[in-house]
Amino acid sequence: MFDITIIGAGIVGLATAHRLLEIKPGLRIAVFEKEKTVAFHQSSRNSGVIHSGIYYQPGSQKALNCRKGYDALLHFCKAHGIQHDICGKVIVATKKEEQGLLDNIYQRGLANGLNGIRKIGPNELKEKEPYAQGIEAIWVPQAGIISYKSVAEKYLERINLAGAAVFLGEKVQKVVPGNSAVTVCTSHREIQTRQLIACSGLYADHVAKLTGEQLNLKILPFRGEYYELKKEKEYLVNNLIYPVPNPAFPFLGVHFTRMIEGGIEAGPNAVLAFRREGYHLKDFEYKEFFEMIGFKGLRKLAAKYWRLELDEFHRSFSKRAFLKSLQKLIPAIGYDDIERGRSGVRAQAVGNDGSLVDDFFIVEKGPVINVLNAPSPAATASLAIGERIANTALRKHT
Repeated sequence: MFDITIIGAGIVGLATAHRLLEIKPGLRIAVFEKEKTVAFHQSSRNSGVIHSGIYYQPGSQKALNCRKGYDALLHFCKAHGIQHDICGKVIVATKKEEQGLLDNIYQRGLANGLNGIRKIGPNELKEKEPYAQGIEAIWVPQAGIISYKSVAEKYLERINLAGAAVFLGEKVQKVVPGNSAVTVCTSHREIQTRQLIACSGLYADHVAKLTGEQLNLKILPFRGEYYELKKEKEYLVNNLIYPVPNPAFPFLGVHFTRMIEGGIEAGPNAVLAFRREGYHLKDFEYKEFFEMIGFKGLRKLAAKYWRLELDEFHRSFSKRAFLKSLQKLIPAIGYDDIERGRSGVRAQAVGNDGSLVDDFFIVEKGPVINVLNAPSPAATASLAIGERIANTALRKHT
């Protein structure tokens, strides 16, 4: 019998376990992860950016948790010697039509309590990023870079030291809520737990259904593909260069990122994948594909945004089209200056009506908590989200 069991050893699941054991040492906690390592999917396949909280609707869960989680993350990194760099970033408007959107982002940043952000003109932009082109930009000094894989591994180390039982390579296959305990059956064992927390990322809706949750949404996988600047062209980017994001999509657009391990990445795009863990162009899984096609929310989403998604598919297949997006920010980049890099898949909750769930979405029902939508900036906000979930679970714990 465990006090609390967590499904999913991504960064949110591990942060939740860490916070639980900080708040109430001695809890009997189990963590199940279907992969043989932690943070195998979204948590280690992102841009590695420490987000400031500038983009998010004031008062939203994203805004509140990002700001709180940002401070907690930096404190944790300093306490445990995790390499990171608060290098700042620029968000760049390249044409007049983007200036209104840029100002909206700036006002959100002020409303979210970001000190030191400011509008800068082309001359100061050149001082910070000599090869970037824009008519106006926002300087965001709080932004930084990190390896979230390293953060997740440190969370794992801390919860192991605190006595948590972590089971890797064990997929949860069945969940049976009962009057006094929840039975969790994996590919290797069956356990009893007083409470269950599901942080299942790309399979959050599948696991929620196992727990008996009735859903009006589905998780859709959007693959983000990256290119890398060749070594001799890395001088073109100092730190982080972002475009003004398209307000119709909850993605930040193709951007340039200096990585904490070295190198410069450009991306990601956002193209619908044909399997939930479809990291490559040719990845395809029949059951998952037809499940997506049969989802009315996807059809409604496609009816609204088909032109945008066609553009994303074009960039996925065409290096030249991807390059064109990059040249809006740095015109000096040429076709031979970039090479295809890694990719990640983002779990995006979509409603039956075709709406994109833009905020964090966590549902509590009886002894079960389901994290149904935790996209970016969840990695930055992981300790704040973990604390929120931990406090919710501990209210019922006796």
